[in-house]
Amino acid sequence: MKQQDFDEYIRQVEPSARESAFEWQTAIGLQQVDGLQPSQYLLDAARRNIDGDITIDEVRQMLDSYYSSKTGRTPIDDDKAECDKASANIKKILSSPTFAFNTNGFVATHRRIFEGVFKHAGELRPFDITKKEWVLRGDTVRYLNWEDLRRALDYDIQQERQFSYKGLSELEKVRHLCRFVSGLWQIHPFREGNTRTTAVFAIQYFRSLGYEVTNNLFKEHSWYFRNALVRANYKNARLGIDYDFSFLERFFRNLLLLEHNELKNWSMLVAAPEGWEGETPSVSDVNPTLINKRVPAPDDNTAVPDDKKVDTDDKVLRTDDNGAKTDDKAAVADDKNLITDDKLTIIISFLEKRGSCKTAELSDLLGLKPTQTKAYIYQLLSQGKIVAHGANRNRTYTLA
Repeated sequence: MKQQDFDEYIRQVEPSARESAFEWQTAIGLQQVDGLQPSQYLLDAARRNIDGDITIDEVRQMLDSYYSSKTGRTPIDDDKAECDKASANIKKILSSPTFAFNTNGFVATHRRIFEGVFKHAGELRPFDITKKEWVLRGDTVRYLNWEDLRRALDYDIQQERQFSYKGLSELEKVRHLCRFVSGLWQIHPFREGNTRTTAVFAIQYFRSLGYEVTNNLFKEHSWYFRNALVRANYKNARLGIDYDFSFLERFFRNLLLLEHNELKNWSMLVAAPEGWEGETPSVSDVNPTLINKRVPAPDDNTAVPDDKKVDTDDKVLRTDDNGAKTDDKAAVADDKNLITDDKLTIIISFLEKRGSCKTAELSDLLGLKPTQTKAYIYQLLSQGKIVAHGANRNRTYTLA
């Protein structure tokens, strides 16, 4: 069963089934901001929940048992577990009529979404962060420093609590909400899961204001939502780029006013190559070539440090991960003819999320033999997109 099969419930007259299907579509769709896809096990359980055969708490218990019983879990299993558990937790939150519009409520939303997923669920990050963004061609939004996270959340939410919507047009209301949600997201108070937390908190807040958030925007355009938040919080004076809320406003106008503005990720790409136009509908489809053609920030030093330079001579091919000397250039050369962009993209996305990995992990991720996996590794090394650390069986790879 595919996620879009929930549409049959949305077409039903029965309100409870229709609303439950919308909530599941939103919960699962939001996982796409991190390139996560649900398992068939979750989709089957979700259908049973919509049918009224099992409760959402039973779904969550089933998922816990299902993943705890798995042995020899791969990185793909870990991603499925994160997607499934977070989706079920979001469904539970969206099904609840309660909502706390304060800082504790926002932090609790993160804890409730990622309970059983992240050890740091509900904890503010204790360090500063940057993130390479496809829509910025490798640059990053300047997120808030970690020391001021709670004060910033307190201030933004308190300002919104005191704001009056009386006398505003519907468009003016949406524009204000757009800026509030954008500012909340820019704080980025957690290590992971900020966009999903912001989206769920925003949906609950919109409902508390009287809006009916029951369409398929987050199902189909969750990554557009994240890219629009990025563009709303990115400024680069040297390149002539200012904060741009227009993309996020289109999303919210579709969400809250039921308009039909076109939502295309490629339209947000900064400094796009001349004549380039192409939709990138999900994070898993990001073109690694575009990611690594980085637009330098004003204070960037574009020189490549010595420890980041890639050694592309034959020595890279001489030692395998188990320490055995090998000359598998011929096999690798044959495998290079089979290299596909989608698997290169998967490796880049995986390293962005995990930080580092070994060849064996990538083999499990791609479902390939080690020799085939090495062909992808060598290509990324030669292109300067990843860096090797260590030797023999201790060798790991990170993004350059």
